[in-house]
Amino acid sequence: MLSEAVARNVSNSSREFQALKDFGWPYINSTVHHCHLEGITCDDHGRVAKISLQSNVGCDDEPWYCHDLRYLDPLVFTSLTSIHLTSCGLYGDISSNSISYFSNLIYLNLSHNHVYSYLPLSFTNLSQLHVLDLSDNDLGNSVIAPEIGSSSLVYLNLSHSQLQIELPLLLPRNLEVLDISSNRIFGAIPSGIGYLHHLIFLDLSNNNISGYLPTNMSQLTKLEILKLDLNRLEGVFEAGIHMLPSIKRIDLTRNTIRGRIPFEFGYGANAQFLNIDLSWNYVFGEVPESVSRLDGINLSYNSLVGRIPSNVWRKFGTESFLDNLNLHPPKGSRINMEIIYYVIFVIFIFCGIYFIFSKRREKKAAPLTPPYPKHGDIFKIWNFDGNMAYQDIIEATQDFDFKYCIGTGAYGSVYRAKLPSGRVVAVKKLHRFEGDNPNYDMCFRNEVKVLSQIRHRHVVKLFGFCLHKQSMFLIYDYMERGSLFSVLKAEDEAVELNWKKRINVVKGIANALSYMHHDCSPPILHRDVSTSNILLDSEYEGCLSDFGTARLLDPNSSNQTLLVGTRGYIAPELALTMMVTEKCDVYSFGVVALEIMFGDHPGHFISSMTTMRSTLSAQNMMVQQLLDKRLPSPDEDVRVSREVVGAVKTALKCISSDPKSRPCMKDVSHELAKHPPRLTMPLRSISVLHLMHSD
Repeated sequence: MLSEAVARNVSNSSREFQALKDFGWPYINSTVHHCHLEGITCDDHGRVAKISLQSNVGCDDEPWYCHDLRYLDPLVFTSLTSIHLTSCGLYGDISSNSISYFSNLIYLNLSHNHVYSYLPLSFTNLSQLHVLDLSDNDLGNSVIAPEIGSSSLVYLNLSHSQLQIELPLLLPRNLEVLDISSNRIFGAIPSGIGYLHHLIFLDLSNNNISGYLPTNMSQLTKLEILKLDLNRLEGVFEAGIHMLPSIKRIDLTRNTIRGRIPFEFGYGANAQFLNIDLSWNYVFGEVPESVSRLDGINLSYNSLVGRIPSNVWRKFGTESFLDNLNLHPPKGSRINMEIIYYVIFVIFIFCGIYFIFSKRREKKAAPLTPPYPKHGDIFKIWNFDGNMAYQDIIEATQDFDFKYCIGTGAYGSVYRAKLPSGRVVAVKKLHRFEGDNPNYDMCFRNEVKVLSQIRHRHVVKLFGFCLHKQSMFLIYDYMERGSLFSVLKAEDEAVELNWKKRINVVKGIANALSYMHHDCSPPILHRDVSTSNILLDSEYEGCLSDFGTARLLDPNSSNQTLLVGTRGYIAPELALTMMVTEKCDVYSFGVVALEIMFGDHPGHFISSMTTMRSTLSAQNMMVQQLLDKRLPSPDEDVRVSREVVGAVKTALKCISSDPKSRPCMKDVSHELAKHPPRLTMPLRSISVLHLMHSD
């Protein structure tokens, strides 16, 4: 009998080895027993108990179909308790597969693959199952049966799986984590959701769920995270979810919620740890004082009215209440902007008078000096003969003849000048009538001040400046290709600016902004990041330019400012609050990065992303369709396609309407510098929605 058992084990072992080989297990080695292969765990009897494979290991460079689901045969792998096969090119029809016959299965994760068809009812046979993750597949019109796992199931993730169903009336009762976000689920949330008494995490976001929350959701006493954003919910306050004893986060942004914020909104047992996002809804009425008890709240883009209670305003500030047109801060919290403008104007006048008299005193006191050398050394900032530099520039441009003009900036014209030394420079000249304007004078001096503090390869080099009675000008390194805006508009140059060069431009500008925000003290904000203010050299390397409106960030001030920048690149909150932060530059960078990838300004795209139907828009828009059609598709080069997708994904984070959701430029720079991860699907199959919600 013993010999028969041994022979049977040897036979079964051979069958398991052959099945793994047919499956395409990447670590197969005929000299090594399969129980010792990477990703394989066997039980005490030498039978396969756990298999784990992920990240396209063992496949070709970009595998869309790599491992066949059919080779997971329960008649061969009779002892399997755990299957973890994620992002490995797994494909097959899950409804015709016999996975449901793995009666000992406790853990099943087939996420981020190409498994298709509906979730079979036979999955209810998996009586021991605790974890089921089929996210990022194509499950179609699957039915989520409450009998799955015979109520032993504690984790269910079917997000990003193309589900087109109504929520079932009943769900597995012991669930602790339920994630069915980013699908096409419709209808109302059934009252059965209130019977999931063990639920800790619930994510139904990014669907088409409508109606009111069932009142028995107040029974979810263990719930900590509730995500219902990007749906069509109308009523939530009546369910009392803000009063749940364990709740820490509620996300309700971008629904159609109507109603007043309840008076007792901040009186829940866990209020001091609770963050609520109710932005982009139709909430009306006044802000109750109890809101101050919460850890965080976002009520932006609603229809709130009245004055914000002082303690609420002090705790949360402007960013929590953006674009509520009839909502006002408490009295005395904001100085009338007209007064600010008047004070600034008066300061300019006095500064101008002081400057004129100072110059007159300097002239009278200036001692006689010996003649200077013929050509002043303008290539040492602050240390050159301004008069002689001026004479060199006059001769090189024939007194700023129009034929040397290569562009017009925000407050002056730019000329190409070849100096006697042979060096070619760009000269930005402030016109006479602009020189009399204190605003332009301030911009000139501001640019000199800021650029004198910056040393970065992706920030245009300032060689010198000249203050002359006839004119004022700045002298920069000459960038042969001109502005990025002009290059993208010119067909031939746009084609020459291929995907690799475009990625390098995006990375370079990200590095420059990261340096300005995080490595300069105090931090420097550009405030006008646009394709017109990015210059390209002969190799299409990008440099950030035009620092006339740049600003040193003072951590001890409110940093309120006049609205500056280029239309189409200005962060939405800046236009509303006049409060400048580094996140304003982040937003502008995101717009620029998308413009580089799309070949045109992404204004229409961004508008579609900020409407109430942004989910549908993002779901229907494929990344490949948005990319610049003048270039060949980047999927011809695996590495390039990964980097293009990574750049678009990062840019999408940067253009978030909520400044708090945007990454900082240091994180952006690090993300772009990393080795791009493998794509889990062909470029043609990647939607904007997928990028917005992928890790």
